[in-house]
Amino acid sequence: MSKYWSPIVSTLKPYVAGEQPRIANLVKLNTNENPYGPSPRALEAIRHAADDRLRLYPDPSALELRQAIASLHGVNADDVFVGNGSDEVLAHTFMGLLNHEAPLLYPDITYSFYPVYSQLYGIETQQVPLDENFGIRLSDYDQHCGAIILPNPNAPTGIGLPLSEIEALVAAHPDQPVVIDEAYIDFGGDSAIALTRKYPNLLVVQTFSKSRSLAGMRVGFAIGQRPLIDALERVKDSFNSYPLDKLAQVSAKAAIEDVEWFKTCCDRIIASRTRVVSGLEQRGFRVLPSLANFVFATHPDFAGADLAAKLRERAVLVRHFAKPRIDAYLRISIGTEEECDRLIEALDDILAD
Repeated sequence: MSKYWSPIVSTLKPYVAGEQPRIANLVKLNTNENPYGPSPRALEAIRHAADDRLRLYPDPSALELRQAIASLHGVNADDVFVGNGSDEVLAHTFMGLLNHEAPLLYPDITYSFYPVYSQLYGIETQQVPLDENFGIRLSDYDQHCGAIILPNPNAPTGIGLPLSEIEALVAAHPDQPVVIDEAYIDFGGDSAIALTRKYPNLLVVQTFSKSRSLAGMRVGFAIGQRPLIDALERVKDSFNSYPLDKLAQVSAKAAIEDVEWFKTCCDRIIASRTRVVSGLEQRGFRVLPSLANFVFATHPDFAGADLAAKLRERAVLVRHFAKPRIDAYLRISIGTEEECDRLIEALDDILAD
């Protein structure tokens, strides 16, 4: 600990990102990255914008990108907020909408940035346990609170809620902001964005990192009615007026417009997920039902950490969480068909031993 630190720094427990190793011939299935590249139109937009104009500041409001997002989802551009990845959008959301006198509710097993932001901003929280099958039980959220945030589908479990249950939750808490984090919604779930026009307390957050293959560009967005978006803009403009660079803005806009590429990639990932689940179950794994671009699985004969280590020895990288209730599980991202084959081959080798 440095004597120069502000007092809060020594108490922080930062988020731990997935490993980004340099291993030859690695099958990297640990960070839920899209195995297929960005839209060719997005790459062309980057090349076209990479010129002398980069000496100028980007549009601080990212208007053209917000208009493209709004057009896709049938809302107004003023109802769209964009940020440097959905992590930044969530950070501004925690500060601007989720810090109240009553506690913030979220699942006990969920995206591990939630407790990090809560601690950073001094937000009182109440973690709501998942049920015995790792599902979110909405009746457990019928309690005193200041706000609610849920991922749908949840991470790292991949389990999703139907839109009817999301609407019931939002309707049951008209006096509290409800945030639905939809990082993985495009792989089989039903987005709650349409509900934002009906419910003034609902904010929906999405990312370009997963289904649109732009994790390296760091683009995220939120959609909600204007008072919620205004809160995020006030926080953003008190922190960084230019969160999205020009290349990020133009590539994300082009990715939004290339609907065919988006649908093709999502369909391929969904098909591979089905095949991976079948292969794992045939080999004795328990696999939770996933609507994401990853699966959450455990095998009765292996500790989660041991199996992850054995896969790593075979140049297959998956994610293990050394946390209560889920330490026997592995989160396995869905790769290309060839990468999925190598995963199954490595597991067969391990099981044979």
